[in-house]
Amino acid sequence: MSQDGNNEILDLRGVPCPQNSARVLIKLAKVVRKSVFEVIVDGDEALKNIVLSLKDEGGIVISKKNNGDQWLLAIKKI
Repeated sequence: MSQDGNNEILDLRGVPCPQNSARVLIKLAKVVRKSVFEVIVDGDEALKNIVLSLKDEGGIVISKKNNGDQWLLAIKKI
């Protein structure tokens, strides 16, 4: 999914809120504009917090896929 040549998936399963949002924002700061990266989180609370934190930091969730109690997110830096 990554458009910046980095196919690493940021696996944040088991990482509590708000640490998971902070780690996503750190990753977002390191990638170039228009890059897409993937993140795995567990729980709806993590999903909600990440979406809200991206709003003010120049990122958006372009796709999300639910797999039971986990979410796979594709995040784009805008």
